[in-house]
Amino acid sequence: MKQKLPQVSRRIAGKIVVGVLLGTLPTLARQSSAQQQPPSPQASSSSQSQDGAKNGDAAGAPAQAGGQNTANKDRLFGVLPNYATVEKEHAFKPLSAKQKFKLSADAMFDPYTFVFIGFVSLLGQAENTEPSYGQGLKGYAKRYGTSYADAGIATTMTTSVFPSLLRQDPRYFQLGKGSILHRSLYSLSRIFVTRGDSGNRQFNASEILGNLGAAGISNAYHPKDDRSIGNTLSVWGTDIMWDTTGNVAKEFWPDIRRHFFKKKQS
Repeated sequence: MKQKLPQVSRRIAGKIVVGVLLGTLPTLARQSSAQQQPPSPQASSSSQSQDGAKNGDAAGAPAQAGGQNTANKDRLFGVLPNYATVEKEHAFKPLSAKQKFKLSADAMFDPYTFVFIGFVSLLGQAENTEPSYGQGLKGYAKRYGTSYADAGIATTMTTSVFPSLLRQDPRYFQLGKGSILHRSLYSLSRIFVTRGDSGNRQFNASEILGNLGAAGISNAYHPKDDRSIGNTLSVWGTDIMWDTTGNVAKEFWPDIRRHFFKKKQS
């Protein structure tokens, strides 16, 4: 899901995500160091047994059939829909145009999407963003409708329309190995690098042009005061920065999920 947030609200949401990541990075660093040590035969046998389980991996993530060309049912931080993340790169299979549009639909009609947008709209109400909307229930309804339209158009443009036209894969392929710095740089670079349906790496035109198109379309229904080239470019840049933060979360969330699952099990 891609969400266009008011600028102040985006900073608040960004701080929440960054705070969660910073709080777990030391644990990930220790796990990364431990993973570099050769496992004992008994641990290796146990790991193989767990990998062979039919109902998902050891972290409780649901198994993804069909070479992971089906929707990932995992959720970022246990809440936000995370349908477009692939955790096993070797299981790559291209998506059809129908599957790309289904990714957008799954994200936008997910129950938690409605709740999240409601929270974002509430922040906008408190900050009185776009003052022409006013306050009260009517003002909140306008902010909610605008936020949902922003999210829906941006998600459809970057996940479905442009990837289908350009034959690019809109999913995030987790690196899942290496140092925290290496993986962080990898996740940041995915804003500009993606996979084609052929599997080859390409410039991520779907992300860049898709967000630019969505920012332009938003001028049709946002207040007149927001309809300017400068504001459009500002929204475009903010959306790209927000998606960059999302990529970092997608890269490290599987590690966080496995850590807390193992802690719960023990």
